[in-house]
Amino acid sequence: MGGNNLLVITNIFPNEDGSYYQGVFVKEQIKFLKDYFDNVYVISPWPYGYKMFLKNYSYENVYVYYPRFIHFPIGYFRRRLGENYYKAILKVIKRENLKFKIVHAHFTWPSGYATHILKRTHKIPFVVTTHGLHDTRMNFLLKNGAMEVWKSADAIINVSRKCVKLLMRVGIPEDKLYYIPNGVDTSLFYPQETALIRKELNIPIDKKILISVGNLVEKKGFEYLIRAMKIILHARDDVLLYIIGEGPLRKRLENITRELKLEEHVFLVGPKPHRDIPLWINAGDLFVLPSLVENFGVVNIEALACGKPVISTINGGSEEVITSEEYGLLCPPRDPECLAEKILMALNKEWDREKIRKYAEQFDWRNIARQIFKVYEDVLSNY
Repeated sequence: MGGNNLLVITNIFPNEDGSYYQGVFVKEQIKFLKDYFDNVYVISPWPYGYKMFLKNYSYENVYVYYPRFIHFPIGYFRRRLGENYYKAILKVIKRENLKFKIVHAHFTWPSGYATHILKRTHKIPFVVTTHGLHDTRMNFLLKNGAMEVWKSADAIINVSRKCVKLLMRVGIPEDKLYYIPNGVDTSLFYPQETALIRKELNIPIDKKILISVGNLVEKKGFEYLIRAMKIILHARDDVLLYIIGEGPLRKRLENITRELKLEEHVFLVGPKPHRDIPLWINAGDLFVLPSLVENFGVVNIEALACGKPVISTINGGSEEVITSEEYGLLCPPRDPECLAEKILMALNKEWDREKIRKYAEQFDWRNIARQIFKVYEDVLSNY
């Protein structure tokens, strides 16, 4: 082991200008963990042909690498993805002569799998965070070597208590399982003057505004939120919905919006850099997360930190954050009628926004980073 350095292996990590923002929660975590280390090395492998605009960069004491490898998403090659990840990581370690005393992998597959091989070859302790772990994904993970990863890991960080229970159910010992939620940067996400922000974003000041943020993919449930808007507008016609994000379902969501004649009330804003998300959240009266499944749901705590109540689905993660009707309301996924009902209730409710903001303080990244570093210390004490 070499130096007071941390190596982070992750499936996704934002690029330098933030135009690609997937994995921003990993970057935000490193923002506060980096102060505990001399250097932090981030390796996020990608197959040739995918996201070719991702280029290596560095900032402060953090060094980011996007090594490339050959991969075809079929049969034999799909099964070898974890090994190809490992080979791409190893090339960077050798080329850059990286020295580190612990490795933190984000996601069990393929980053965790590659890191479990790295532990075997380099005798280095490693921690894995199980983003994306839920019942519907468990079979896929188990078929792709997840049990090897979890047994090999020196510690497993879970962002929800539900994940801890899932891993205990498949036989992972409780003493290597940690519950540490994701965090929020409260210097970025905090209450701002709604009227001023709306003027800046060219959003009507005299309307009720719903904000939602996420990739336009099936599991985010935006179709049901758009259908809920049709119901909401039967009750009151002063509500507008802004969805921030991009993805493969954009055309379909646009078509649904047109079919329901909601073009004047539903707006697909497109992607925005992470630094702009606090503006959009602060422009709203409510934040809505209609996901079918979430491991945690970082946007929930980002909204709460801005003092905004959250309307969300019971999706595996949100119910561990929205623990009281003082912070928001919950309903089942895939249920536009209930979603509409809860949004209408929330629009008519007087919220204690300072209490909401105070509740979010427990998720401040500074607190979360301290907890993660304590896990590292526990692991290293055994080496």
